[in-house]
Amino acid sequence: MAHQQAGLHSGAVPLAVRMRPRSLSEVAGQRHLLRPGSPLVNLASDTAGTSGSVSVILWGPPGTGKTTLAQAIAHSSGRKFVELSAVTAGVKDVRQVMDDAFRNRDLYGLSTVLFLDEIHRFTKAQQDALLPGVENGWVILVAATTENPSFSVISPLLSRSLLLTLEQLTDDDLGVLVDRAVTDARGLAERVRLDEEARAAIIRMASGDARRALTALEAAAGTALAGVADDVAEPPLITAETVAQSVDRALLRYDRNGDEHYDVISAFIKSVRGSDVDAALHYLARMIEAGEDPRFIARRVIILASEDIGIADPQALPIAVAAAEAVQMIGMPEGRIPLAEAVVYLATAPKSNAAYLGIDAAIADVKAGAFGRVPKHLRDAHYAGAKRLGHGKGYKYPHDDTLGVVRQQYLPDELTGTTYYTPTDHGHEREVSARLQKLRDITRGKRD
Repeated sequence: MAHQQAGLHSGAVPLAVRMRPRSLSEVAGQRHLLRPGSPLVNLASDTAGTSGSVSVILWGPPGTGKTTLAQAIAHSSGRKFVELSAVTAGVKDVRQVMDDAFRNRDLYGLSTVLFLDEIHRFTKAQQDALLPGVENGWVILVAATTENPSFSVISPLLSRSLLLTLEQLTDDDLGVLVDRAVTDARGLAERVRLDEEARAAIIRMASGDARRALTALEAAAGTALAGVADDVAEPPLITAETVAQSVDRALLRYDRNGDEHYDVISAFIKSVRGSDVDAALHYLARMIEAGEDPRFIARRVIILASEDIGIADPQALPIAVAAAEAVQMIGMPEGRIPLAEAVVYLATAPKSNAAYLGIDAAIADVKAGAFGRVPKHLRDAHYAGAKRLGHGKGYKYPHDDTLGVVRQQYLPDELTGTTYYTPTDHGHEREVSARLQKLRDITRGKRD
């Protein structure tokens, strides 16, 4: 009889669910939150409910173990565990949990851990319904969110909870999970073997997401076991080709900590700077498909907008920032769309690095000691005795002039006449260049 695919002994239960840790000691990663005496450890170990009773909000990317930590805490402590999803639960459901928790505490001395997934999806009214139970200790709230809680969780709830930030799992963390899933009786129970190249491919593809790693492993195991008889002498081997076939994705050579990472991001930056939109999209796609952190890509797009486009197109930076915020709000894979929009805009925009060169030249002067005293007429004249020292004397208020610009020295004496910003003739900077020359002529006294 041939092996069953995927769910080897647990029917339709996914491998990622079967392999969920039963205690904090089995959790991979998040060592910074699991040190002895930490709030999560206290919460899991304090079965009497005397010290580990603080509510927590777990903030982190998908697949970093928010649900895993909540369930491990509940099972380790022996408390009653109730799970709600903000996607499906309403105010009525929350109040029912609160009533039950209050009754269990007073009648049976049993405390309740309420795990609320995706709390950022709760409205203000729904979050308000949590407050009495959290404040009075009827429930210990463990809430999970992929959104910044400062923007998605109401202040009263934040102030009554500890905010704990989860980090993306490292490749070593994912390796532990994958190896355990291959051998553990709850997982694949050694019915398959995994070669090093396939293991590395799964880890690379997962990009810090434990759920994604175990899902890919399960799919590859199903492919490897298809049509294989139970009585074979050796379990089938999962290769990199098996992984690629199973997840329908080419295995890109892309080590996030190696040379390929730097080569691809370098090519991406130079393609945008060089106005080759097709090459820019190609390298963007390679980074996305290789599992590069989209926040890293978004940061590079913002830097590109400032460094290589600047005032040639003043809309470049707002568009880059908007793309980064969109990625933060909606996540991947949808985040690829605003990223692509920003990349296309930047690649096709006029280019100028004049502002970038200008600030670096000014910083170089300051570092070299070329700064001098602020001219007296520009100094603050509001504090006692300032006017007696001549501060503010002779200052010309530009708004009093019909042009809104006056002849006046702004740089220190040592730097009079220094030019840091030299605009190009590209895009909007062409207009800036013509206007700037007139402004400098007036402020420096070359024309009236």
